[in-house]
Amino acid sequence: MGWRGFTPRLAAAAVCLSATAASAESLPDALVSAYQSNPQINATRAKQRATDEGVPQALAGYRPQIVGSLSAGLQAVRNLLPDNTIQTATLKPWTIGVTVTQNLFNGFKTSNSVRVAEFQVLSGREALRNTGQGVLLDAVTAYMNVIANQALLETQKSNVSFLRETLGIAKKRLDAGDVTPTDTAQAEARLNRGLADLNAAQIAYDVSRATYEQVIGKAPASLQPAQTVDRFVPRSRQETLDTAARENPAVLGAMYDVDVATTTISVAESSLLPQLNVQGSVSKSRQSDSTLGTFGTDQASVAGNLTVPLYDGGTAASQTRQAKETATQSRLVLEQVRNQARTAAISAWITSEGTKVALAAAESEVKAAGIALQGVRREAQGGQRTTLDVLNSQQDLTAARSRQILAQRDRVIASYTLLSAVGRLDVRTLGLNTPDYLPEVHYHQVRDAWHGLRTPDGK
Repeated sequence: MGWRGFTPRLAAAAVCLSATAASAESLPDALVSAYQSNPQINATRAKQRATDEGVPQALAGYRPQIVGSLSAGLQAVRNLLPDNTIQTATLKPWTIGVTVTQNLFNGFKTSNSVRVAEFQVLSGREALRNTGQGVLLDAVTAYMNVIANQALLETQKSNVSFLRETLGIAKKRLDAGDVTPTDTAQAEARLNRGLADLNAAQIAYDVSRATYEQVIGKAPASLQPAQTVDRFVPRSRQETLDTAARENPAVLGAMYDVDVATTTISVAESSLLPQLNVQGSVSKSRQSDSTLGTFGTDQASVAGNLTVPLYDGGTAASQTRQAKETATQSRLVLEQVRNQARTAAISAWITSEGTKVALAAAESEVKAAGIALQGVRREAQGGQRTTLDVLNSQQDLTAARSRQILAQRDRVIASYTLLSAVGRLDVRTLGLNTPDYLPEVHYHQVRDAWHGLRTPDGK
């Protein structure tokens, strides 16, 4: 029994395995689902909306504070008259009033508090953008892992099928006396190894599907091939560094944090300065005792109040020193973040370039391993090669195919990672078919709100 007519059924190219149906899901579709429904990014959006409210809270310091008051009750009165008689009465006094207080000067605390709140909003937007990039990159990774693991699973299935047929051929040749029992044992051992590899591939595939559902928000169906985003990434290493320094959200957020910390020093120093406010009030009070000289009182007043702090036990001074140290810390953190962003950008650039070389090498290896397997099979038919030679050649081809699959996956992920490292992994750059979440919309809805308990979305 020879090797004539036997053809190995290996998987096709990794990224192309998943995909032909017209209804298949593409990578942009998966990114849209993640961008719209991922809990992590939605939680960060809610956090940013809460941060927006810090600005109207700070602006409230410019506005008057109005307080209404009302008091009423019963009052028992017992009067001792000059003739030693006693007079008793139950009174029902009440007072109603309104007080308006307007701050005129508080050591620039309000203006600086508004600046702090606005810088916090800007920092929060960069944190939101950073989270969005992370979610999209996680979605890309989850998508490519499903495609790669599915391709690896198909490759291992083809490998097991090849090994089963090889074992069958070896047994027939053993019966014919063409080979020894050693050939059969070798084929059986390779089959069992292939079954173990198939089981591991199945586990990895199932795990990647579960991760996909967690990140994307739904189970994967038929996934289309994915392309790189090389057209959006910088063309050189230096351009990568320059772009990351300008656009990386972690760097920009840290810069705004420095502004927050620096302005907070002025807020702390405001406690050392005079405070001036004006207060106006109107009130009306009534008594029900007809024996009193005054039955009721109506009052209106306007008064200015100037307070000058002389000594508060050192609290304000300590808070000022504390704010200065916090500002120093924020500057050091900014430098650290810049170094991290620079390293991440360089690493992403090098990795992306390296995946190009790795993929080209893997493709050449697969081509050469396929040719080698065909040659070994032909030589085995003529008795010049053993069963072990065929098994080794098949193992080489399977390993090469697996490396090609992983290289294809890494190539796509690396391009998206580079785009994230420079701060451009977003809906607008990718042209995704979904409205971009604009945090400034909510900010302008609440910034100048003077009242109201409902959020802009009606909650």
